[in-house]
Amino acid sequence: MARKRKSRWSFWEAVARLILRNRIAFIVALVGVTLFWATQWKYMRFTFTEANLLPDNHPENIRYNDFLSLFGEEGNVIVIAVKDESLFTPEKLSAWNALSKKLNGFDEIDFVLSLENLQVLTKNTSKGKFELEPLLTNTNLDSTGIKQLKQRLFLELPFFENLLFNPTSESVRTGIYMRSEVVNSAARKDFIFNTFIPLIESFEKETGLKVHSSGMPYIRTLNAQNIVDEIGMFVFAAMGVTSLIFFLFFRSMRATLISMVVVLIGVAWALGTLGLLGYEITVLTALIPPLIIVIGIPNCIFLINKYQQEVAKHGNQIKSLQQVIVKIGNATLMTNLTTASGFATFILTNSKLLKEFGIIASINVIGIFILSLLVIPILYSFMSLPKAKHLNHLKNKSIDRFVKWMEAKVRHKRINTYIITLIALVASIIGIYQIEISGSILEDMPKKQSFFKDILFFDREFEGIVPLEILIDTQRKDGAMKLSTLKRMERLSEVIDDIPELSPSLSVVNALKYAKQAYYNGNPNYYQLPSAQENRFIFSYFDNESSNNKSNVLTNYVDKTGQYARMTTYMTDIDTERMEEIEEELNKAITKIFPAERYQVQLTGKALLFLKGTKYLIKNLVLSLSLAILLIALFMAYMFRSYKMILISLIPNLLPLLITAGMMGYLNIPIKPSTILVFSIAFGISVDDTIHFLAKYRQELIASKWKIQRSVYAALRETGVSMFYTSIVLFFGFSVFMSSEFGGTVALGGLVSATLLFAMLANLILLPSLLISLEKTVSNENVLKAPKINIIDTESQGKGTKK
Repeated sequence: MARKRKSRWSFWEAVARLILRNRIAFIVALVGVTLFWATQWKYMRFTFTEANLLPDNHPENIRYNDFLSLFGEEGNVIVIAVKDESLFTPEKLSAWNALSKKLNGFDEIDFVLSLENLQVLTKNTSKGKFELEPLLTNTNLDSTGIKQLKQRLFLELPFFENLLFNPTSESVRTGIYMRSEVVNSAARKDFIFNTFIPLIESFEKETGLKVHSSGMPYIRTLNAQNIVDEIGMFVFAAMGVTSLIFFLFFRSMRATLISMVVVLIGVAWALGTLGLLGYEITVLTALIPPLIIVIGIPNCIFLINKYQQEVAKHGNQIKSLQQVIVKIGNATLMTNLTTASGFATFILTNSKLLKEFGIIASINVIGIFILSLLVIPILYSFMSLPKAKHLNHLKNKSIDRFVKWMEAKVRHKRINTYIITLIALVASIIGIYQIEISGSILEDMPKKQSFFKDILFFDREFEGIVPLEILIDTQRKDGAMKLSTLKRMERLSEVIDDIPELSPSLSVVNALKYAKQAYYNGNPNYYQLPSAQENRFIFSYFDNESSNNKSNVLTNYVDKTGQYARMTTYMTDIDTERMEEIEEELNKAITKIFPAERYQVQLTGKALLFLKGTKYLIKNLVLSLSLAILLIALFMAYMFRSYKMILISLIPNLLPLLITAGMMGYLNIPIKPSTILVFSIAFGISVDDTIHFLAKYRQELIASKWKIQRSVYAALRETGVSMFYTSIVLFFGFSVFMSSEFGGTVALGGLVSATLLFAMLANLILLPSLLISLEKTVSNENVLKAPKINIIDTESQGKGTKK
């Protein structure tokens, strides 16, 4: 027996000797590695593009990139608007025009479309061509001139309606088009924070006008900055909450500080990994530093708790440190591997966003395990033994009462447990059917921020800012300018006009309507599509026009060959179900209006891309969660060699996921990119408790010669305390995410916390109850043949069975 025991511990005894005999070398190595990771921080990059949830070779991505290659970046416009009657006074209108002119002078800006430089298309009969004349010929307008300006603007220029003004509310807008090479670069952030925002604030201070700012470059920049700001907040909040709970459990400042050293080094490694691999900091990778803190603290609890138990037994420091590594090393490695596996399943998806998150998270979960195993024993080896007061928590009467309460439930209230479980399961299934999917690009943005309120302003006044594009391939040169094509586009624009959530479309049809109006001397009654006969006269005026002006009027909507045309509309912030209805409605209209044998018409744009990406992630969620369950099932098979035990072990981990999914339905929390992560993360972490309990149960089973009830109660007493400690730390640790301004991050924190709490109760009450109730079913001698899995001896009450 002694020989078998020695064989069992030989590997971890060797590890313990290696660590404790080479303490200085390991300290030097850890300092060196940490300094190396610190040098990689400078390579960290913050994302300057929207999260692309689809793989590069996905048809929707290919379609969108084809559109960009034809017409360039679609999300490059910043918009500013004022809704104030006092704007139409000489002083304030002059200041508004001066602001537009100043913005047009910056290198980052391609051009500005505003009242100040608005060019009106006019007909020059003597030269037989169209010309562009400035709307404002006199910059020093008096009240009479402003009145005439409003008359002409709101009543005579329908082409610019919803583009530059809302004739009903008299809101006025300016479009600031950024250069394409700036939109997705760090220069965009510098311009917006260092130039644009100070300029707008200065204008507001001087004039007293409230300026509403929006547009995708502006939204993306402020949203990304909020993500960056929250990284620091989450790290400090996670450190504060977990260290406070740790101190309350252990009543030792020394133990608390050692734990903080471990997790802070873990955060440094995590940030270094991001820099070394060149991954951008996104809304997901920004969560990794606080995640490392929250996941690292339980490792510290197990190790320090065991060290103090050993000290309380025999007072021998070196022996205690050896026993920490020998008895805890294997089990802690296994639990960290299962947690890392939960994250690693994201690597198998084709989503770049999830793949990067999975790689960084899984690597650093293993990293925090290595740090815990090295730092805690080494630091304690240089310190004096813990004082008696630091060991008092091992005899905590409150915890003792909690363990006895759980044991009483398992002994006498198993039927009640099953009834409650069944009710929870049925209620959860009902809730699951109420879950909705959210593919809105604006869903997770911070609702309290002023830039989000400005989004709602533009939704009301200008019917949205998120572009939806329709790409029309006529399959022949100059086909986009054929009257038959133009009439079909006009019919489709009428369909778009009838959808209240979409703004009136912009296309070459609008340009030609505007040209006909100009041909008839600016009469707004002629703002309509030219007839075939009128087209000949109107195009003769275009042919005589300078190529530059002609380009300004037409080429934003038609490519150089005339084969491709675009129609652009903007979408308000709507729910996914309505977005899908709109997509279906448009596709039906397209099929009806454009014959498939003559035209290829495709919907694309950022809004649609994000919706498709969300649906793609949901499919990958099923894959990643299934893989995580399979990995855990294989581990249970390795432990017990029994498919019945695999099923019993999975029940207390799948049930909390179902309850959480049901809660999402009842609380109207939709499935979206942020909440998709809840299930894989929670499952990977919560299964640790199952491993702790079943591994200890198996040890007791062998020691008691197959007495199941005795083994269950012994395992419950010994593992219950540490499982309670770690679950509480994880619960409050993930709760810090609920302080976020991002709705998705709040939901992620709350849902993972709730899932882990349910998982703790399921593993401490439901799992032991199942083992006892199915005593005869699981009595399988094959279990005795399974390999030994060492588990943490958590005799936190100073009790427990002898080994």
